[in-house]
Amino acid sequence: MIATVPTQMDMQAQGMGETSLADLNRKLDLLTQQVMYLTAQAQHAERARESRDELMRDLAPVANDAFRLATEQLEEIQEYVDLNDLLRLFKRLLRNTQTLERMLDQVESVSELFDTMMPLGDQAFAKAVDTLQTMEQKGYFMFAKGGMQIADNIVTSFSEEDVKKLGENIVLILNVIKEMTQPEIMQFVRNILLVAEKEVDKPVDTSLPALLKQMRDPNVRRGLALTMRVLSIVGAQASQNEKIEIRN
Repeated sequence: MIATVPTQMDMQAQGMGETSLADLNRKLDLLTQQVMYLTAQAQHAERARESRDELMRDLAPVANDAFRLATEQLEEIQEYVDLNDLLRLFKRLLRNTQTLERMLDQVESVSELFDTMMPLGDQAFAKAVDTLQTMEQKGYFMFAKGGMQIADNIVTSFSEEDVKKLGENIVLILNVIKEMTQPEIMQFVRNILLVAEKEVDKPVDTSLPALLKQMRDPNVRRGLALTMRVLSIVGAQASQNEKIEIRN
């Protein structure tokens, strides 16, 4: 048997056959990938459709209830609302869009300002609480309560005629209080009260020799002289008032 030696043409044909087979396999793999991608997309679309259908089934009762409720509410106000009024209102809103936008900007600015001021407000509130607590501990509120009671007693103790006279003589009263509250007068009264407080509990000798002995004291004589001077002024003032009353 004679062996057949492959020619160059046969070798080329064999190489082209192998290349065509590789290309065919590559195209089959690419086609398979595309089929798998289209299958996955189809499955995803099917799941999305099922989700939409399920959502629509869930929303259908809610939508029906909302529509029914809206219909009932509109039936209640249909005699007060006209379609032309709604259209006119809608046109007016469109014409004033810029105004509404400025209003919204102002609302946003106020909201931002409120957010900025909130910490300051909290600090001020905490400070106010601390101040009020300190005032309560120091007795301000108790003093104010007592002052209200004093004011209530004063108001209930004076008649309308008394208040009228008080108003007519308020300047004179304030002048008297002003003179009485001078530092030297207050110091003088304070010294007298301190001495009197010490001497009031001591035994007093009211015999004539004891009184004569006290009369030899220069301070006692000066006090009597000042007292008599004051009594003289009081008597003169009383006499003057009596003459005025007689004339009237």
